[in-house]
Amino acid sequence: MHLNYCVACAEVEWLPVTQELSFQRFIEQSDLVEELKYDFNEKSELRHTETQRPFVFNYYKNVLEKNSKRYQALGHLLEQYIYELLEKVCKLQKVYIPREADKEARSFFFMSERALTNHHSALLVLLQDHGVFRAGQWSQQAIIHHGLQHGSQIPCIQMALQAHYDVIVLNPNDNFVDLTTEKEWKVLLTQNVESSSRKMVQAESFLSPQQSLQCIPKTCSNTPEEHMAYIWDSFISKTEGKDVAFIVHGYGGLVFMDLLVRRKWEVMNKVYAVALIDSEHHVGHQLGSDVQLLAWIKHHCREWVTSPKPLDKPAATVLKKEFPMVSAGTEKHNLAPSSSLQSIFKYFRKALKAKEAINFSQVPIVTRSSTKRKQST
Repeated sequence: MHLNYCVACAEVEWLPVTQELSFQRFIEQSDLVEELKYDFNEKSELRHTETQRPFVFNYYKNVLEKNSKRYQALGHLLEQYIYELLEKVCKLQKVYIPREADKEARSFFFMSERALTNHHSALLVLLQDHGVFRAGQWSQQAIIHHGLQHGSQIPCIQMALQAHYDVIVLNPNDNFVDLTTEKEWKVLLTQNVESSSRKMVQAESFLSPQQSLQCIPKTCSNTPEEHMAYIWDSFISKTEGKDVAFIVHGYGGLVFMDLLVRRKWEVMNKVYAVALIDSEHHVGHQLGSDVQLLAWIKHHCREWVTSPKPLDKPAATVLKKEFPMVSAGTEKHNLAPSSSLQSIFKYFRKALKAKEAINFSQVPIVTRSSTKRKQST
């Protein structure tokens, strides 16, 4: 399999700003029209619809609690908006897990239509840092202050699809149904009344009268590690002849190493490249002295770390030197994914070529003499 595509030359066109894809439409259908007069401009930057200024946190003068609630509401609206962009712009499918447990509190993830069936393409899996952000986000803060191109995963997804990858977008931080928060969103966000009510019914339907819990763990997604392992077992591992690559950010690096230890041979046989971005993994604690795992990560992993050095310059540290490390081209953790994106796709392309060359060299060459020997036996 060869992806005949020059990523370095790629110019990913940003989504058109139309009424159908307007973030303001989400705000207008909530009870926060006055408090959140914001939308994304043609550069995908969040700007005030009247003043064109960036987002201001201190809307209620020095009232921290009210400002924090407003910021959380903005984050929740962004979460729903990006889910819609994943489906309508990137044409990804929303898949609930576990599929058979429709009456339980469930999480979900996104994947391209032929991710499990197209054997002629590579598969890219996106695994973000821990925090409030959900599928489709590298950093909520980066989205708000720097724009969708820097904080969302959409440019990465579009680049992958243009390069003929299939894509799986994980949702590792969607671990609980918070009944208190659901009630608040139900009041504030009238657009989501129906879906919020449905979640409330689902959550309350399996709570006994004696239970007073406010947070209900989601089946098979109680932790990022559990979410990752379930999607590997139920989806990724079942793809035949598929070359798999990962992009992991922050805590996502620790989650990937956890998967590597738990599913050692499967991961080593199926994954051809891992791009870690400012990762929180710890090889010593997680992989220990396993010689096979240490040899595998040395040849299949590369990390982009926050650094004052230019992009791709060597940036090894004393504590981390198990595999190549280069600069992400920024000193800001939440901007590292967007800053290193072009470089990561070049790395994937080179790694896939190397894998194909090895596979080709291992194919036995049939000669005339070998055919004669086979016939004589």
